[in-house]
Amino acid sequence: MEQIDYSIMPTASKDVFAACLQKPPGLSDDWLELSQRIYTVGEHNVWDILYRRQMDILDGRACDQFNQGLELLDFNNGGVPDFSKSNEILKSITGWTVVPVPMLIPDHVFFYHLANKRFPAGNFIRAGDRLDYIEEPDVFHDAFGHVPLLTDPDFAQYMEAYGKAGWKAIQYNHLKALSALYWYTVEFGLINTDKGMRIYGAGILSSAEESIFSLEGNSPNRIYLNVDRVMRTDYKINDLQQSYFVIDSFEELFKQTQERPFDDIYQNIGASFQYAPSAILDTDHIYNRGSQEYALRGGHASGEKPV
Repeated sequence: MEQIDYSIMPTASKDVFAACLQKPPGLSDDWLELSQRIYTVGEHNVWDILYRRQMDILDGRACDQFNQGLELLDFNNGGVPDFSKSNEILKSITGWTVVPVPMLIPDHVFFYHLANKRFPAGNFIRAGDRLDYIEEPDVFHDAFGHVPLLTDPDFAQYMEAYGKAGWKAIQYNHLKALSALYWYTVEFGLINTDKGMRIYGAGILSSAEESIFSLEGNSPNRIYLNVDRVMRTDYKINDLQQSYFVIDSFEELFKQTQERPFDDIYQNIGASFQYAPSAILDTDHIYNRGSQEYALRGGHASGEKPV
């Protein structure tokens, strides 16, 4: 079995299908900024508005591990969290740290950081007059949505394993398939609990609209997670999801990916996705067969209320 040195960044040739991103001048190959930026009073206020809004909405909707992570990291002190302080706590619990990046970074660089227990977080925050629109993940999405769950050992293991899986995705030129797994788990995942279905995906946790739509909307499908199926499923980037995938535990999620060699998946899939975002398969374990009414009416562009 090939031994990979994850301390060395993987290389992605021009033949690998990936987004072409231009690195800002002055950054090294890891794309890290030297320090977290100093936010203005107004920018800290944007964080506080978003934080209060989401905490009100997420009561009874977010999973317990997320809420526990927020408390452990002391994110409710007001203003954008100081990464140096958060990292002291986070590293003592699971060995992870948060590192500042200027923008969305290339896949191979992202895999490299995750494999080494570093979570890249946007070193900027959205404008105060556009609270519900971001072109790429900002510090609120990244720090509020993602970082609290990195205090959970099982979820933190999954994130590290996902990063390491990137080397093979590059080798087989199937970054999109692995990205779909991230999208439907880390960004838009739901989890069964003894209190009912809850949210753990950062894209949902940081969105006022999707926090309600994902759990309570009749429009989307809610389907039990199958790794092979998800990696063949397309997804929505600029609108609410048409399907959400549900797990029973983070331990199970880690085992499903850690114990599943991806070689045969990559060898048997094409360059494009096999299933549409709204697809229901005969083999699916379905919690909610969505009406898809939101998407059929035109989604966000229609101006219709999702729920």
